[in-house]
Amino acid sequence: MFIENCIEIISKYHASLLLGVRTTLLVALTGTCFGLILGLLVGGFRAVRLDHTASDAARFIKKFFDIVANAYITIFRGTPMMVQAVFIYYALLNIIHWTPTVAAVFVISVNTGAYMAEIIRSGIQAVDIGQTEAARSLGMSNAQTMLGVILPQAVKNAFPAIGNEFIVNIKDSSVLMIVSITELMFQAKSIAGSTFHFTETYFIEAVIYLILTSIASLILNYIEKRMNSDSMFSLPMSDTDPKSIGYIKKKLEAK
Repeated sequence: MFIENCIEIISKYHASLLLGVRTTLLVALTGTCFGLILGLLVGGFRAVRLDHTASDAARFIKKFFDIVANAYITIFRGTPMMVQAVFIYYALLNIIHWTPTVAAVFVISVNTGAYMAEIIRSGIQAVDIGQTEAARSLGMSNAQTMLGVILPQAVKNAFPAIGNEFIVNIKDSSVLMIVSITELMFQAKSIAGSTFHFTETYFIEAVIYLILTSIASLILNYIEKRMNSDSMFSLPMSDTDPKSIGYIKKKLEAK
């Protein structure tokens, strides 16, 4: 009976389930990408260390940014995404007049950005200081050093955690049904309410989530292996290594 009910639900409501899967992937992938960009900006600036030549204005800006970034990270890492979604959606609804999908992408983006900022910051700090010293000794600016030398290695170091955030977002997008976005959880709840087959419907939903996260894991593992085998992400970690200095010289010439 259980199997028959599952087959009947899939046969009758497959279009709704596919719409939920599409919306879930759209929100999770878009939100993760925007969150990564936000995390790169916040985490990169937080990882910058001013030297003794920095002006008072630069020190003030850095201090102010650190305070704002710390508050942002603390708030969005310390409160549930469901609470964030409800508050942000209804607080800005009369101002922006946005759709639930746009609001969901925004919520996931700012929530993921808080986690990504710490991931990127730790990835930058994991890069050997010799890379920075070698780049600076060859005349590269702070921006050139960060964008051309440090960040590629930091992203490689942090990629497993970045990929994990995408998988988490696939699952956590289910809480966004609270703002009426038609993702997988919303569709499953509607189907269960129509058929009264709650166990079968949520079993199908769980299997779909498992399939989505498993496929995402396989893709991310493949990308990680390619990154580990790519020489541009596998630099020697010494400022005296000829290969390291040669790479940095090429990056400087390209600039």
